[in-house]
Amino acid sequence: MVRPATERNGITRRTYLKGTGGALGLAALTGSGVRAQQGGGSNTLEIVHWWTAGGEKQAIQALLDGYKRKYPDVQVQNNPAPGGAGSALDTVIQNRVLNQNPPSTFQIWPGQSLAPYVQGNVLNDIGDSVWTQQVESAYLESVRNAAKPAGNYVAVPLNIHRLNNLFYNADIVERAGVDPGSINDPAALSNALDTVSSQTNATPLAHSTQEAWTTLQLWETVFIGQHGSEAFLDLVGGNAGQHQGQIRQSLQQVKQYRRHFNRDAGSISWDQANSKVINGEAAFVQQGDWAAGQYEAAQNFGYQQQWDYVPFPGTNGVYSMVMDSFVYPKNNPSPDATEKFLDYCSTVDAQRRFNPVKGSIPPRTDVPTAPFGPFLRSQIQDFKNSQSQPTTIAHGSAVVPEVKSNMEEAFAGFTESWNVDSTATRIRDAFQA
Repeated sequence: MVRPATERNGITRRTYLKGTGGALGLAALTGSGVRAQQGGGSNTLEIVHWWTAGGEKQAIQALLDGYKRKYPDVQVQNNPAPGGAGSALDTVIQNRVLNQNPPSTFQIWPGQSLAPYVQGNVLNDIGDSVWTQQVESAYLESVRNAAKPAGNYVAVPLNIHRLNNLFYNADIVERAGVDPGSINDPAALSNALDTVSSQTNATPLAHSTQEAWTTLQLWETVFIGQHGSEAFLDLVGGNAGQHQGQIRQSLQQVKQYRRHFNRDAGSISWDQANSKVINGEAAFVQQGDWAAGQYEAAQNFGYQQQWDYVPFPGTNGVYSMVMDSFVYPKNNPSPDATEKFLDYCSTVDAQRRFNPVKGSIPPRTDVPTAPFGPFLRSQIQDFKNSQSQPTTIAHGSAVVPEVKSNMEEAFAGFTESWNVDSTATRIRDAFQA
């Protein structure tokens, strides 16, 4: 039996409100948020995010430049909290919210990652101020739902990254006699990897097991490839116990792939594994579309020449996604500037500026594709044509934070023991936390 969301979010109500006097603290948070909205507050927008390197840093600057151009009277305090794949930011934000001193806005994955904040009642409803009927019409239903996990809009998605990509080195697969476009399911990929192994000296499937998320991401992609999006959505909805056979089958498939991993999988990072495709050391890698940023930065490694991609076998018509968004905390120091910023993030101009630099696609479906390179244009087209857009466990938007943490622990154990049965049990138990 799955417990109610109030008992299984990453920061329980008791933990979340520990420093604010329980229910009384919640009332104080809510009340102060209402008071803050009655005036304009400060004209300085403090924005907290984790984008501090490379294209990410340039992308947030492009977004802020566009915002300041539209609202030149607003001062921007760009206050990044880097490190830990967002965990450092989470700690900063949780402490500041509990102390009733939130920033104007902060970056967060939409979907179930928002659960602690929604259930703590510390985010403003932006349905009337930002999500007009005209804005709503520009987004697919799956994206809109992620922005309102409890029924009310509390977030504005800014970008989308696709997870179910299978990238490959074109020269290696050609030498092996493998046609990636003809690999129609996860089992057929095993056969293709066998062929690469027998026909070349390359690693068939580059992978990193240094952190749990990479194998968790591979497993959920395999699960969708084998059993479909509806089964996956039912699983993440809390019915993992009803999918134990399918969970085991997908774990077994990942375990079969393991014999085709690079030998140093346990000691290298995901980007180091991805570099093996660039260097001609590996044929395939399963990774989010951020991997393409490395390919495009490499010399003499052109899209559809030296590298290409296909949707992971079995996931045609699926666009597994993780998004970034911004929210409007209560007790806000700059209500007017914050509302303007969130409204701007929902516009074509903002998403046209941000996404080509970030290496992601816009969640709006009406953003012109001219600023994007050929790879991202193909991803945009895939997104518009997709029949299903499931969110992700590995990156936190499909499940509440506590379940995500439990799943990471399960897969950390899996990559040590490769025990299918015990990991399937841990996955079932992860949703009962």
